[in-house]
Amino acid sequence: MSFSNLDQLYRSVIMDHYKRPHNHGTLDGEDAIIVSMNNPSCGDKIQVSIRLDGDTITDVKFMGRGCAISQSSASMMTEAIKGLSIKDAHNLTFDFSELVQGREHDDNLDLGDAEALQGVAQYPARIKCATLAWKALEKGLRECEHEHHHSR
Repeated sequence: MSFSNLDQLYRSVIMDHYKRPHNHGTLDGEDAIIVSMNNPSCGDKIQVSIRLDGDTITDVKFMGRGCAISQSSASMMTEAIKGLSIKDAHNLTFDFSELVQGREHDDNLDLGDAEALQGVAQYPARIKCATLAWKALEKGLRECEHEHHHSR
């Protein structure tokens, strides 16, 4: 597949997630971890809701507004992490961050459709857009681990 065809495929995947986001909404209940973040440089806003069973992510949803990159990335993130352990989600988040910054990353980790965002590395100002939901996820998981550690 030529570079332009691959680029077009990636754009198509990104726009599909933007127009028809997966796992859009919010989780309610006391057991839901809810984290809101924004990107002041462009105005993107995201809220990520996570539900865990032990250390496994059983459900995740997002709500927000912003550019196609931030919103499609959030949709892709929810698909990629559902069913993962907290540790695996941390690894995937790190790998995604490396990917969108154009750095070496672990090809063995399955980022799913989020791999379509690798071209963001060519646009440094858009990296924060792409990583916003992933940073919210990380913050929520760290808070959960902190609470769990202190409740023992």
